[in-house]
Amino acid sequence: MNKAIVLLSGGLDSVVSLALIKEKCSKILALTFNYGQKSYFAEKRAAERISQYYDIEHKIIDLDWLSVISTSSLTTKDTIPYISKDNLDNKLIAQDTAKSVWVPNRNSLFVNIAACFAEAYNYDTIIIGANKEEGATFKDNSIEFVNAINTSLENSVNIKIELIAPLINMNKEEIVNIAIQKNVPLELIHSCYISEDKHCGFCESCQRLKRALEQNGRTDIIEKIFEQES
Repeated sequence: MNKAIVLLSGGLDSVVSLALIKEKCSKILALTFNYGQKSYFAEKRAAERISQYYDIEHKIIDLDWLSVISTSSLTTKDTIPYISKDNLDNKLIAQDTAKSVWVPNRNSLFVNIAACFAEAYNYDTIIIGANKEEGATFKDNSIEFVNAINTSLENSVNIKIELIAPLINMNKEEIVNIAIQKNVPLELIHSCYISEDKHCGFCESCQRLKRALEQNGRTDIIEKIFEQES
């Protein structure tokens, strides 16, 4: 790994992935995508702050057309489902919430756009925040997805480019633990599906983050980034 492109949403997984590879790369480019998601401006703000913190180049890629064809609750007026902490490990319930927020071919599209930049500017690595916990219900967060993309890249670009998922064998508790070890500025991240300000605390992404922070004893971060119940 020499020069890397990071798919940076500003959420926990992408930021920790960045922190893990930062010292191994001579140059890093962060790409953040605007596909009409409800939390875009919060994600953009978080990604900009993280890029400044790590002193890396940052670009925004607009994909307006994706929101037009998507029926995901992330991009439409449909309500994003809430899930209780007790049901996070209930695969049937988690699959239902995953179906609601699914955006067609999103991660594959992001990686292939990153591959265009990688070949044009001679980057050898693309970093994605795919992880074991979300891979249980989102197939584009799985090791099978990473392997399939790498096979595809062998025939779609003219230089050697590898997709790497540093967190692929980790759950959220382990990812937060790594974040603490690496002094990741967790107060700057934004992982919420809904909110433009603080994390709502009720969507699946929020619940997984909040549980992992609690498991690591970081209630101070919860108080900083989550809406507080009255």
